[in-house]
Amino acid sequence: MRRLPYSAIVLNLGILFVAVFVGSFMLGRYPIPPKELFLIPISKVVPIEQYWTDQFATVLFNIRLPRIVLACLVGCCLSAAGAAYQGIFQNPMAAPDILGASAGAAFGAALAILHGGSSQVITLSAFCFGLITVALVYAISENTQGKRVLGLILSGIMVSSLFSAGTSFIKLVADPYNQLPAITYWLMGSLAGADLGDVQFAVFPMAAGLIPLLLLRWRINVLTMGDDEARSMGVNSRQVRIIVIVCATLVTAASVSVSGMIGWVGLVIPHLSRRLVGSNYKHLMPATMLSGAIFLLLVDDVSRNLLATEIPLGILTAFIGAPFFIYLITRKGEAY
Repeated sequence: MRRLPYSAIVLNLGILFVAVFVGSFMLGRYPIPPKELFLIPISKVVPIEQYWTDQFATVLFNIRLPRIVLACLVGCCLSAAGAAYQGIFQNPMAAPDILGASAGAAFGAALAILHGGSSQVITLSAFCFGLITVALVYAISENTQGKRVLGLILSGIMVSSLFSAGTSFIKLVADPYNQLPAITYWLMGSLAGADLGDVQFAVFPMAAGLIPLLLLRWRINVLTMGDDEARSMGVNSRQVRIIVIVCATLVTAASVSVSGMIGWVGLVIPHLSRRLVGSNYKHLMPATMLSGAIFLLLVDDVSRNLLATEIPLGILTAFIGAPFFIYLITRKGEAY
């Protein structure tokens, strides 16, 4: 099948993103009609006679807006981190949690919940432990023998296992009536209760990670060919790999700290984007970011509208992501 030009694909993705973004505001237990959705924000800058109730504005600005913005940011970040890791590790199964950031964040959140921390403390603890975990993984990998990339991956598996065991121990000793349900629900992943404070906390580390990943995407292209080829082209593979790992860790830790554990986004979306635009990271990274934002927005819409009770995002992404990934890897002519 002939592939559409890159500009046409990105344009279509952009139009789809805007449509899903706007449509998400109108969905929920308290629907907001299109007219009010358009006029309420305008009324903040232009004098308009208010005929809607204050409840409309409260739902729009305090509930829907933070949640929808976070869904976009988290989907974008997890997808970008997954694509970056798959490139620098030359591993199609690499995901944002390959170096243990998610496991560390889960331990940090569980620890904060165990000690009765507020939502802000839980978020901060998850973020810090996510960064600490990857720093520990990198420190261990520096002392491993053999190939550096393999050492990083194996160190990530080992440290992730340790922090997962720590999380399990916290669940064992947690109060089964209050703390354990809170820990379990956090681990399932959700954007319920998202507020502007969460957006303000996450947006800066996310931007600090996403911008360099975009700027370095052509260097990631070089790393996919191997370290020897990178050196022959004048690219310092070790330096670039460290920068990409730091940036991908930043966005992963920031995402997990505000959303909990959401799997499959960083694994499936980069592969879907490759089918759309190819493996050139110049095109792949922007397409992956847009696709990830669209995907998580749609999943979150389903999460809060399908049943009377909200479905955790981690459950939905697994139900959708796993079968879709099986479809992708079993397509004729596909090589991974």
